[in-house]
Amino acid sequence: MPDATLDITREVCPMTYVRVKLAIEALDEGATLEVLLRGSEPLKNVPRSAQEEGHEVLSLEPLDEGRARLLLRVHHPEAT
Repeated sequence: MPDATLDITREVCPMTYVRVKLAIEALDEGATLEVLLRGSEPLKNVPRSAQEEGHEVLSLEPLDEGRARLLLRVHHPEAT
């Protein structure tokens, strides 16, 4: 079970990652965040941006109706 879930299926870039980043900042080091997303741009950009900021992509799986489920492990650089 993830520590938090964020549904950004109705958001468009660049707000998709802005919402994810705010959710990440509210979580503790090592917490997991489930992100529900839709569309090719968020599917490509959200996991890439999270990895570039040092977070771990645990899984990325397709769901129904063009949606996907991304599971991230939060890593705060200042906590390591």
